[in-house]
Amino acid sequence: MDAITPGLPEAGLLEREDVRRALSEHDFAAVFSLFKKYGGLSQNRIASACRLTPGKVSAVISGRQQVTSFEVVCRIADGLRIPGRLLGLAPRPWESRSVQEQAPTQITMEQGPEADGIPWRGDAAVDLAVDLTRSDLVMDRRAATRALAGAAITGAALLDPLEGWLQPVADGARSRRRGRIGIREIEELESTARAFRAWDHRYGGGLRRKAVLGQLSEVAACLEEHQAPRVEQRLYQVMAQLAGTAATMAWDTGLQRRAQDYYLLALRASHAGGDMVFGANVLAGMARQMLCRDQPHDALELVRLAQNGARHVAGPKVRAMLHTREAWAYAAMGRIAAFQRATAQAAEALHDVEDEDEEDPYWIGYFDDAELAGTTGGRLLELARREPKRCAETAAHEIRQALSRRGPEAGRSHALDRIGLAQCHFLLGDLTGAVAETHLAVDAARATRSSRVRAQLRELYPYTVGNGAARPVREARDRIRDLLSA
Repeated sequence: MDAITPGLPEAGLLEREDVRRALSEHDFAAVFSLFKKYGGLSQNRIASACRLTPGKVSAVISGRQQVTSFEVVCRIADGLRIPGRLLGLAPRPWESRSVQEQAPTQITMEQGPEADGIPWRGDAAVDLAVDLTRSDLVMDRRAATRALAGAAITGAALLDPLEGWLQPVADGARSRRRGRIGIREIEELESTARAFRAWDHRYGGGLRRKAVLGQLSEVAACLEEHQAPRVEQRLYQVMAQLAGTAATMAWDTGLQRRAQDYYLLALRASHAGGDMVFGANVLAGMARQMLCRDQPHDALELVRLAQNGARHVAGPKVRAMLHTREAWAYAAMGRIAAFQRATAQAAEALHDVEDEDEEDPYWIGYFDDAELAGTTGGRLLELARREPKRCAETAAHEIRQALSRRGPEAGRSHALDRIGLAQCHFLLGDLTGAVAETHLAVDAARATRSSRVRAQLRELYPYTVGNGAARPVREARDRIRDLLSA
């Protein structure tokens, strides 16, 4: 077996009883030792094949370190060509496809329409929507695989073009074709956009993504015609809401760059439709994506841009939500005092909701005391990983508050809360509570199709590894592994 171009293991190696036992127990010290002894592999070749350092392999073999990451388990399976069933995983992609087709050198980023340099005009947003939906609706499986490799852009390349959001809408060329969309049709489109957003909030994932893209394509076609001014404005607002949902669905299926493309379209459409408040919401979504990509400084810039643009028009719920994104960025930077200040501002803004006469937009209805508690608990959990004694119990309290207040419509958030609470119990050393919460977390995760939920389960997985001697912990770990490998 070549470590650079991995092939199947030596004949009979995977039939050995000691090898199979080590694989089933995830005893990678024994696995590596047996592959060295009977497979003819050096530590350096094992390290190269599994994308580990030789020092890491040496530490695992000697027992100084354990393999606790689910991603590393998958890399070992792929690098050493171990069939998934022997490790409790689903069949690996290479088991049914050729190595050549899966070679990393053949994976390139799916190139989609770029929003950089496009003027901030309504007709330019329509053109962008047409190009994006056309390319996505005809995307085959190979193109989808390439799109998964597309990394989200960061820094000045992301932030500088967004400054146009603060400027007035530029005049664009008018179509000569006359449209026939009326208020009734607009209301039907708005209702559809609302239904798609509610479905995504409850279940997550990309199961209905192409349905959203199809509706987005239809709205773009309507905007290519000359509609009455009020109809046109509302069409742009519907386009923004559909594009925002398409962005979260793309992100939830791992299409990071595609998610950014749709966020940018949503921002441009909300700008063309004169909806600065929804535009601020789009920027907050982009900020959350940056936070999950470990780019807190970019996230903070996006939040500040949103706060600047919607300063005089945002209601209390939107202001509270923006403050929580701000607090999240501060927590990621380790700025505890700033995190506490922004969190207090979010709570203060949320308490102003009852004093407002105007009704909040439907898309911010999810942001309530439960959401604030869940978001705050999640940030405290991040701090607790560095200082468990100081923050873990407070994080658990906030997350419990969120769980007690959330409704069934917030399925994805409920699952994330459950996973976070399980981690809190592990950090506090409460294995009984941790195991119970892990089972609840897996049950909640099964009810969603969200890759974000599964990413958080991967973060929970290592907590279950160091306690492998305890049968309840081992059973909880097996349930996580079964779900992640499905």
